[in-house]
Amino acid sequence: MELQQLSEEQKEFYRTNGYLLDLAPVYTEAEMKQLNRDLQELTKRLEPGETMKDIREWHMSSTWLYEICTHPQLLRYVEGILGPNFYVWGSQFFAKAPGSPDTVAWHQDAYYWPLHPHHTVTVWLAFTDVDEENGAMGIIPGSHKAGLIKHRNVSGDSVLTLELEQGTFNESAAKPLRLKAGQVSLHDDAIVHGSPANPSDRWRIGLTIRYSGTKVKCDLSRAPQFRAYLVNGTDEFLHNPQGELPIEKFARLPKEFHIASADEYESGQ
Repeated sequence: MELQQLSEEQKEFYRTNGYLLDLAPVYTEAEMKQLNRDLQELTKRLEPGETMKDIREWHMSSTWLYEICTHPQLLRYVEGILGPNFYVWGSQFFAKAPGSPDTVAWHQDAYYWPLHPHHTVTVWLAFTDVDEENGAMGIIPGSHKAGLIKHRNVSGDSVLTLELEQGTFNESAAKPLRLKAGQVSLHDDAIVHGSPANPSDRWRIGLTIRYSGTKVKCDLSRAPQFRAYLVNGTDEFLHNPQGELPIEKFARLPKEFHIASADEYESGQ
């Protein structure tokens, strides 16, 4: 299948609004059924008390997950935003079971991450259909242009420890990111986003993948486990430690190798 490139109109929409939706599916329905079976195999590596949210940065240990992160169509979409030279550094599953009260407070990814300059794209790959009924992520279009906004401590059922202060953005402007299984959305590291609970009888499962341009440097004093995997172009800066390719299809990554702890920054949808 011929790879789809972002059009100039799509690139301009992303620059203006900070996100992109309605892209050609990356995986077919049959492929997604197999990926979901594979995901169940991967979850067997979780320890008691862990959930899918604990499958983070396992692209460093699992060839199955690394191959998803380097799918040629994903890389073409990201190249349209970041340009030819970029690396992958983060991945994490976010799953809301039927009836889950878990929410994700309104936040900005870049507020959590020790990366500079801000030049990162998150791909959100839907493993299940996602809509308002089962807790689809919402974004505030254009909010990435406001720079980083002050956050405060949050309580309740949010999986994050910080949230944006009230009055710093217009929640009524939120747009839900509806996706079919196999589709992706892209969003800027500074866009305001969050997600509600899942009161439906359906699972909501998505994989987030983080890509940064090679000019982006990690503060290793805050995230010494950070590893960059060059997946497109060349790394003319060599700012970050390079990761070693995984060799096992399904393998867990010990928690001490996670890029950061959940309390330090855990930005999801």
